[in-house]
Amino acid sequence: MPVLVLRATNYLRKHTVLVLSFLFVTSNSLAISASQNLNIFDPVSPAATPIRDLFMLVFGVIGIIFVVTEGALIWSILRYRAKGDETTEPPQIYGSNPIELAWTVIPIIIVFTLFLVTTRTIYSLDMEEAPEGALRVKVTGHQWWWEFEYEDLGITTAGELHVPKGVPVFVELRSADVIHSFWVPRLAGKIDCIPNRENHLWFQADEIGTWYGQCAEFCGTQHAKMLIRVISEDKQDFDAWVADQQQKAFETPTKLNGKETFLTLACVNCHNIKGLSMEGGFGPDLTHLMSRETIASGAAPNTASSLRSWLANPSNIKEGALMPNMMLTDTQLDALVEYLQTLK
Repeated sequence: MPVLVLRATNYLRKHTVLVLSFLFVTSNSLAISASQNLNIFDPVSPAATPIRDLFMLVFGVIGIIFVVTEGALIWSILRYRAKGDETTEPPQIYGSNPIELAWTVIPIIIVFTLFLVTTRTIYSLDMEEAPEGALRVKVTGHQWWWEFEYEDLGITTAGELHVPKGVPVFVELRSADVIHSFWVPRLAGKIDCIPNRENHLWFQADEIGTWYGQCAEFCGTQHAKMLIRVISEDKQDFDAWVADQQQKAFETPTKLNGKETFLTLACVNCHNIKGLSMEGGFGPDLTHLMSRETIASGAAPNTASSLRSWLANPSNIKEGALMPNMMLTDTQLDALVEYLQTLK
């Protein structure tokens, strides 16, 4: 077999394997994403729909290019393969102005068109100021959790972002330590949270539900467990949540005097509880801890057993977590868990 045909065959084999591998990984990723509510192909926000449409356009264009080029390659291999009875070399062609012009001009047109469409999409989603009637939220990325501050409503929470259905949400993004990236695929695009800089994004959840996201910029040991939960609800439920979050921590007596245990340990140096202690700020606000479905930024369900495991040693749930192991006794653990469960 001539060297040229051999090389073409190897090229086809290699690229076919790569394409099949890509399709396999993509299909599995999409299946996993769908189960975790991360499917970018099913947006529920007008800020996510243009991103989906742009992806489909680019994927369609490159799909056509792939079919044409690989089809031409396969046709060439089959059409000009050696038959075994050749006595002379085939005609040697050196250059073709029409062909060279075509494979120069056509890619330029394709790239320029995709550049224009991408630029238009980026600028259509870019928003420096909140639209009228929007809910403003300040989001701060920490290692490895998210802080949400509704400055106009006097609310600070963590892990879960509550928003009303059908209302634009203007998000101001910042970081307290390293670069993070805020990404909820079904609501909006990915925007970095950078220290000493403020970025913005907006979205509008048009359906009621819980939409999951993820820090999309490697930020350290527990990057993979820096999850996001956006809970969209109707206005009545959202207003009820706001009214509850604006309240101070309820004074609920506990048998083991967990509040006193909390105040005498180093907990107050990092965590705030409205109405009890506001000297912290390094860790999540605990005022209404039990109103959340998860702890540790989605790493564990918000249950008594998870709280106890977290307090006993945070590395049980998040290895390398910045919250120290305080070497608490069983009595102290029981008292703290009992008290924290009253923060509803």
